[in-house]
Amino acid sequence: MAALTPVSTAPVSAPVRTARRPRYWRGAVLTVAGLYFLTPLVSSFVFTVQVPGQGLTVAAYSGILSADGFTESLFLSLSLAAATIALALLLVVPALVAVRLGPPRLRAVVEIVCMLPLVVPPIALVTGIATVLRWGPDHFSRTPLYQTFLAVQNESFPVVLVLAYTVLALPFVHRSLDAGLRAVDVPTLVEAARNCGAGRLYVILRVILPNLRSSLAGASFLTLALVLGEYTVASLLGFRPFAVWIVSVSGAEARMSVAVSLLSLLITWVLLLALSRAGSGPSAPAPDSAPAAVAAAPAPGSAPAPAAAGPVTTTPAAAPTPVPGKE
Repeated sequence: MAALTPVSTAPVSAPVRTARRPRYWRGAVLTVAGLYFLTPLVSSFVFTVQVPGQGLTVAAYSGILSADGFTESLFLSLSLAAATIALALLLVVPALVAVRLGPPRLRAVVEIVCMLPLVVPPIALVTGIATVLRWGPDHFSRTPLYQTFLAVQNESFPVVLVLAYTVLALPFVHRSLDAGLRAVDVPTLVEAARNCGAGRLYVILRVILPNLRSSLAGASFLTLALVLGEYTVASLLGFRPFAVWIVSVSGAEARMSVAVSLLSLLITWVLLLALSRAGSGPSAPAPDSAPAAVAAAPAPGSAPAPAAAGPVTTTPAAAPTPVPGKE
């Protein structure tokens, strides 16, 4: 017989917990960053409310709503931002989904195309747009296409700015959505949805987009901030959105222009919070459930699986009927 090993009855010592040292450098970094961002804002606010010889006054803020062109320029910028967000997402989302389902070599091509606006300066972009717009009166004045050149330059809603802003927003939208798609198993989700009979549009709207809520919110906010603060393209093309209006009133009303800048920053923060709340909604089903759905689906030509597993009951066979004369 094998010898029995004696069991030690000594108490097991508890793991030693080392006390965490307070990390003062975190507070120091946050303090320096807070001062770096808040000092210009506080200085700007003091400049708008303190007038030499008059003391504190809020005249710079009370006259914003009644200023000439404020409402029209702000509404125009918000309309352009909404149209730019819709067009950018409509272009980038299907392209990235197709790239995820297609050959991997296409990813580099799409990424390079979307990153080109970071290489091309806005001044070069607006110069090319202005050259193309001059083709209308020079070459197409006697054709029906001339009306199209006039329609895209309508001052109430310049479509040409939407197209230009969409190009400028492509790098930010691509980066945000690409990071979200990397965390989702797109081929498995699409295969499971298609096996259930879903169409391509249904797969994108009801399967892919719910898993990209945070990425969509981030891309929308970056595009909104870009449109509200863009000045070069709109100014050189002769339009007057919110950023151009702020610069135009800065010569006559310096304090009002700074007050409007602070107000625009506040509006951007409010919209950021709204987009963050929209992107943090109820999450979609986990991607791990898709392989189970695919595995549960019967293969073509195979016998269907039993409906439910339960206790199997056996019925006794009936006794044979006796035949007369053969007992």
